[in-house]
Amino acid sequence: MPSKPNAKGGTEKDKDLQPDIEVGADQFMTTDQGVKINDDQNSLKAGDRGPTLLEDFILREKITHFDHERIPERVVHARGTAAHGYFQVYESMAKYTKAKFLQDSAAKTPVFVRFSTVAGFRGSTDLARDVRGFAVKFYTEEGNFDLVGNNIPVFFIQDAIKFPDLIHAVKPEPHNEIPQAASAHDTFWDFISLMPESMHMIMWVMSDRAIPRSLRMMEGFGVHTFRFVNEKDEATFIKFHWKPLLGVHSVAWDEALKISGKDPDFHRRDLYEAIENGAFPEWELGVQIVPEKDEHKFEFDLLDPTKIIPEELVPVQRIGKMTLNRNPDNFFAETEQVAFHPGHIVPGIDFTNDPLLQGRLFSYLDTQLSRLGSPNFHEIPINRPVVPVHNNQRDGHMRQTINKGVASYHPNSIGGGCPFQAKMAEGGFSSYGERIDAKKIRERSSSFFDHFSQATLFFNSQSEPEKNHIIDALRFELGKVVREEIRERMLGLLSKIDKILAEKVAAGLGLKVPAKPIEPMNHSMPADADPKKYQPKVIKSSIERSEALSMANTIKNTIKSRQIAMLAADGSDDKAIDKMKKALEAEGATTMIIAPRLGYLKTASGKEMKIDQSFLTSSSVFFDAVYVPGGASATLLQEPDAIHFVTEAYRHCKAIAADNDGVELLEASAANSKMEDNDNLAQDGLILNSPPEAFIKAIAQHRVWEREKLHKVPA
Repeated sequence: MPSKPNAKGGTEKDKDLQPDIEVGADQFMTTDQGVKINDDQNSLKAGDRGPTLLEDFILREKITHFDHERIPERVVHARGTAAHGYFQVYESMAKYTKAKFLQDSAAKTPVFVRFSTVAGFRGSTDLARDVRGFAVKFYTEEGNFDLVGNNIPVFFIQDAIKFPDLIHAVKPEPHNEIPQAASAHDTFWDFISLMPESMHMIMWVMSDRAIPRSLRMMEGFGVHTFRFVNEKDEATFIKFHWKPLLGVHSVAWDEALKISGKDPDFHRRDLYEAIENGAFPEWELGVQIVPEKDEHKFEFDLLDPTKIIPEELVPVQRIGKMTLNRNPDNFFAETEQVAFHPGHIVPGIDFTNDPLLQGRLFSYLDTQLSRLGSPNFHEIPINRPVVPVHNNQRDGHMRQTINKGVASYHPNSIGGGCPFQAKMAEGGFSSYGERIDAKKIRERSSSFFDHFSQATLFFNSQSEPEKNHIIDALRFELGKVVREEIRERMLGLLSKIDKILAEKVAAGLGLKVPAKPIEPMNHSMPADADPKKYQPKVIKSSIERSEALSMANTIKNTIKSRQIAMLAADGSDDKAIDKMKKALEAEGATTMIIAPRLGYLKTASGKEMKIDQSFLTSSSVFFDAVYVPGGASATLLQEPDAIHFVTEAYRHCKAIAADNDGVELLEASAANSKMEDNDNLAQDGLILNSPPEAFIKAIAQHRVWEREKLHKVPA
């Protein structure tokens, strides 16, 4: 009989171990063939800043195994939703790229966009604190171009060989499959506390960027540095940005928790209904362009995926607009079967030697083969290019194309030499001729060793409320970590970002910031490396603050597609409701009547008004603002749910308007403490007996986050 596992994960008697049971304690790391691994931190490259080599069997084995771990849902980005639309460039970009879809401002290029969370399974909540995938498939006249990015411009790791480790760490713990779609657990923070290169990304993920108000209100980024190549074969480095025309907005953390329980499909529903209602989401495509001669002029490395190019150094040029105007007809056939791959590019766009991008170029194709079960996944309708496909690839599982020709090879004479190779002048793709002269080596460039300066830049760029939210998020996440040594390591890393940040997080954990933080780079380097060589660089960013990094500086001039709750009951003033409803909807907002019951209510003038939702089926967390008309306060004051509705909206810093005796409902809620001061109510987002224009202006501000200073208790 096998021995029972002991507390260390082994067994009471080593002799009872079976060949198929692995106990990795005190053992060397090996490949699946038993070869001991000297460096599990870096992929094999041609020089420390060169391209990753195909011969790297350790990288390929590790990622191949990782890609095939889940069938059939995606290993990452499993939870997603999508929409169709089109893209138009503003003016020709021929100076920089020969990509045809970036030339003609009159041409509309079809697109299919999938948004997703990273860590959770298909059935997880939309409102998990997580990175959001932002993947765009352009169906261009030269073939498909996939811009596969996120709503955060950087990533946790610098080298693709570490991606399986990252996802293994953030997924539910293997012994109990807990927690779902959450990073607040030991394995994730154990990994992060030993990977200082993750510190910049951690600041973004702990910020409100990780809990967006809507998929329509978040930025998108290509993450990596790519290349534009023009007709003269001249290249420039570029970074891709998607800028939402509705601005960048978030929900409150307490609100995210409640939405997850009340409507885990919140983001999916929001995108679908916006498009159905004609409120088409729009983003402008922006690029940061860096001439090749300027590659090394920055204090960071352009090839480092944990770094941004601050917009103060290289402004974002907005070159076109994307509009999503049609929902999928079938979720599985389109949203679930769409296959993105960063290796799907067209002439005029090319790669760089970013080691994370280089690994993705292998991984995405491999994982699609596993998930969709066939090399013919490109023949699924949602993946088909809009141009004809001609090549000598044949057969395979689920082949749909019926090839008539006899010759399925090249060169051939039987088929007249077809299909022909295309010259560059005929649109043939040719990789950019970058010069490479280097030794094969498993190393990381020393220019990648600054892990804290941009994390500090991000934190310093946040508004006071945003900083407080980051602190609260870290307290929550690390408060869920059981092992105290992991918390202490994280506090040491946070102290390298900002000492006050670390001290405030430590206070919430009942700990002190370590006087001498452990140098974590010693835990993430090759076995034979010189520890001194791998110590993080101490660099202070030349830019102290970047306005683009704070959501406080986003667009606040529209209420288009905002959801407004109107609390009503029998006797409500229908004239006031109609006036407010007309004004709000004229600005593109959506209004809903919320009442104690469903059906119809009888207004003050004796008319019947349809009720959209009851307090039982609705919640303030689904709305951006609340309006309480006069006429029914006596009834609403008898409804605890009505008082809670207003209190919750106030605690979550939303605009609230009331007319006449409707003000009494606010006085019975948490808003009363501010109303007693009777000072700057409009500035606090409380609009009392005022024209609709004042309410519209308050809603456009999104939230009055400063309100949190007065009320720390969640709704």
